[in-house]
Amino acid sequence: MLHSRRQFLKNMSIMAGAFAMPNFLVPREVKANSTPVSDWKITGCQWGAVRARVENGRVTEIKPFEYDKHPSEMINGIKDLLYSEARVRYPMVRVDWLKNRQNSNRTQRGDNRFVRVSWKEALDLFYEELERIQKDYGPWALHTANVGWRSSGQFHSCGNHMIRAIAMHGSSVSSVGDYSTGAGQTILPYVLGSTEVYSQGTSWEIILKETENLIFWASDPVKNLQVGWNCETHESYGYLEQLKQKVAEKKINVISIDPVKSKTQNFLGCDQLYVNPQADMPFMLAIAHTLYEENLYDKAFLDVYTLGFEKFVPYLLGETEDKIEKTPEWAAPICGISANKIREFARMLAGKRTQLIFGWAIQRQQHGEQPYWMGAVLAAMLGQIGLPGGGISYAHHYSSIGVSSSGAATPGSFPSNLDEDQKPKYGNKNYNGYSEVIPVARATDSLLHAGETIDYNGKKIVYAPYKMAIFTGCNQWSRQSDLNKMKKAFQQLETVVTINYSWTATCRFADIVLPACTPFERNDIDTYGSYSNRGIIAMQKLVEPMYESRPDFEIFKDLCSRYGEGKAGEYCQNLDEKGWLNRLYTECRRANRGKFEMPKTFDEFWQTGFVLFPEGKAWVRHKDFREDPELHALGTPSGFIEIYSTKIAKYGYDDCKGHPMWFEKAERSHGGPKSDQYPFWLQSCHPDKRLHSQLCESKSLRETYSVQGREPFYMNPQDAEKLGIKDGDLVRVFNERGQVLVGAVLSDNFPTGVVRLQEGAWYSPVDETIGALDTYGSPNTLTLDIGSSKLSQATCVSTCLVNVEKWQGEAPAPNGFSGAIEVERL
Repeated sequence: MLHSRRQFLKNMSIMAGAFAMPNFLVPREVKANSTPVSDWKITGCQWGAVRARVENGRVTEIKPFEYDKHPSEMINGIKDLLYSEARVRYPMVRVDWLKNRQNSNRTQRGDNRFVRVSWKEALDLFYEELERIQKDYGPWALHTANVGWRSSGQFHSCGNHMIRAIAMHGSSVSSVGDYSTGAGQTILPYVLGSTEVYSQGTSWEIILKETENLIFWASDPVKNLQVGWNCETHESYGYLEQLKQKVAEKKINVISIDPVKSKTQNFLGCDQLYVNPQADMPFMLAIAHTLYEENLYDKAFLDVYTLGFEKFVPYLLGETEDKIEKTPEWAAPICGISANKIREFARMLAGKRTQLIFGWAIQRQQHGEQPYWMGAVLAAMLGQIGLPGGGISYAHHYSSIGVSSSGAATPGSFPSNLDEDQKPKYGNKNYNGYSEVIPVARATDSLLHAGETIDYNGKKIVYAPYKMAIFTGCNQWSRQSDLNKMKKAFQQLETVVTINYSWTATCRFADIVLPACTPFERNDIDTYGSYSNRGIIAMQKLVEPMYESRPDFEIFKDLCSRYGEGKAGEYCQNLDEKGWLNRLYTECRRANRGKFEMPKTFDEFWQTGFVLFPEGKAWVRHKDFREDPELHALGTPSGFIEIYSTKIAKYGYDDCKGHPMWFEKAERSHGGPKSDQYPFWLQSCHPDKRLHSQLCESKSLRETYSVQGREPFYMNPQDAEKLGIKDGDLVRVFNERGQVLVGAVLSDNFPTGVVRLQEGAWYSPVDETIGALDTYGSPNTLTLDIGSSKLSQATCVSTCLVNVEKWQGEAPAPNGFSGAIEVERL
């Protein structure tokens, strides 16, 4: 083990010399440290591991973990998370709800007026509401709504704590799917046998060695790899540096297919192939048509590894469905790529070893299942799935997928499930005919269309008219589409409980708000590298919980004490924080016994602060399947790649049939529906300097990108000139769903007709009324809230058209970062 560990450290040092830190990732406040390492505390978060200097109980300095050679600027937001004006400081209850409880005036939700209460009163109110809901209604009336990004740490995982504690009380309605990959994770098991979007991909070193054509299709890893599900290592950036060098030396052909010039394309200096927004499917179908007509596809691969190509070809040739042959001439005016260019591109793909890498944004649109399905069809026609440097990936922009995994066991987590033989206080599982789960993106519709039945993934879902919702560690008012629609929906709720450390809009629109502490105010343990499994990081408490904040563990343990005698101990299995961390570490060490040695005791590990595991071996996705498709069959119904899905076809859906197809969108720019009324397509992709809505409260980071205190709104200079807009002007962006006030940033990275607001911007309406101007600039004030299809019912935020005008007159100040308005008890 010592040799392996020394070799790993040696390799990390070599990497440090070989890969210079990209300028765009250099933290602005990282300083050289002359004090001994022992004087610093170590911790980690989704945007990296750090060492923090603490003086007199206050964090004074942050520097990157010494093995992170490409740290993100986001680490500079850690101090702001701790000391933000937006901290939830005390338990708070909405004024009118405290007076009238479930009969309160719900139109006042969002007015941000709250009364400070004690922890005892707040948890008593929480418990009393759980009791009332179960007694007056039943499990169908409670929605446990945590499906957002995790709070850093394996033990203090806020979702696990909430789900376990509430399950000890009784059953509830939960969610299925997620906002990130809802369409992709539903369609791909039918096609490739797994969700793919959360699966390890072919190692970067193999791609760099074997790939000749590398296609980033709506994928921006340079921007998105700054964050990870666990503590991020940022090792991918070393490989991206090598890729940049290979592009410069013309040793690899890299193309970014995207309406905009992405951060990745600009960094690599590679070519960009422009495609009209939401028009990738016509382009892809025309590529397939060219491969078929010019006999450039791999018949042998299709015969051995796939099913249903013969049922797809008639659609491609215009013999079925819409009776339109999917020629390059047909596709060109829709996708914006000339017929000749489409043919050239198809021939290029077929001529060399080609790796397709898709991003997630392309499936967050109406009919978002189709481009993912069609991408697999193209990869199958090229016949390179399972070959080194060939095939398809849906995840290389996420959590350093592509960095070879150590194969080591990593720490487990606090259980979200009940223990064996554990019984809830209320065993009622009668849902009155309503479904126990809701597709996550349809949570608003469940309130507005209570009792209605919808199709979902071969099943029927009956919307539960839930009366109470609990949000912990997630920002519903950041992730859900059409926020004015959600305002109406929330008026159906009798009680909303939110647990968070920052005063987000989800707190503003709640009735009971409980202050959780940040990940930097508690002790924990985390995996270092979500997919690489590079090691374990000790998350040492930097400071004591500020104000009256508590760890989620303590909050829900205290809640469980109200369930009956001994229930608090039952909840935590009679272990405290250190006991749990000791258990998780010991179980991890035991699982790795015989592979390599770890420090013998938790205390030894804690003192060192980290354990680094041996490096992993390079790996090719789908290699086993290619070598023996019977022994290593895919998880599809047939075991093969399904170009045609008999199972989906039997569902009889009109918007997702047996093979991939082109469906027109409800809204599409560049000549599509509604483009005459709203001429701009709004991108709402992942932000560059925060993790979704996390770190939006960081003033120091926000000051590096905001415009007049607003979210930046990116647009083409030619479009701006026509509207009389200059760089730095305030503009109103609007459609029939809402309006936002934002700051213009003019950039040639964006073509005419395409604009961008980064998702995660804090929703800051001027008041609680429906249609109120958003004073900071959340794109979900504007996005469309319909299901992507009957198959996945996923979000389709990328199907969104807007109009733009220069703001005239005095602008209301952004109001989303100042916390609650505390009022006296009535």
